[in-house]
Amino acid sequence: MSLTGPAPVSPTTAHDDAPVADRRRGVTTEAADGLAPALARNIDAVMERRREAARAASLQERAAAAISRFAGSMPFVYIHLVLYGSWILANLGIVPGLPVWDPSLVILAMEASVEAIFLSTFVLINQNRMAAEDDARADLDLQISLLNEHETTRLIEMVEAIARRLDVPIEASEELTELKKDVAPEAVLDRIEQTGDAE
Repeated sequence: MSLTGPAPVSPTTAHDDAPVADRRRGVTTEAADGLAPALARNIDAVMERRREAARAASLQERAAAAISRFAGSMPFVYIHLVLYGSWILANLGIVPGLPVWDPSLVILAMEASVEAIFLSTFVLINQNRMAAEDDARADLDLQISLLNEHETTRLIEMVEAIARRLDVPIEASEELTELKKDVAPEAVLDRIEQTGDAE
């Protein structure tokens, strides 16, 4: 009879088997492999902000978004294929025992025109809301980019000061002088507009 106990399970093996068992049980792990905690926190913050924006939307905006989503789906296409196809076949006299009520299909054309007017309005309402969200994200991206540019400029100045302190030769000093300048966003926008007007 062997006196040895069961073989110990290494931490690596236990760690590798746990996600597999979790996936088999349908359990979602707390964080994916390779996902930094800061990145996970940022993702959660963005998703929470989107949920807050969805909760803050008015009833009209939610209704317009729901109608736009349904109008852009395949069930919407299938329903119209059945309705319009049945309408056309019935008014062509193909269906026996069913009287023709729109032989010239004028009523069908009028209904389709009215429906197109309302659907385009709902889509425009949804697009306006999405455009406002895109503008807010663009402003956030601009502020983050300006902050990164400012921090990079300060880092360049610090590294240059350290290099001068240690008597390290600095090459391309003219380029460093340009890099140490803060970027004025209004000047960049004016230049872009002037270039666009010139073209």
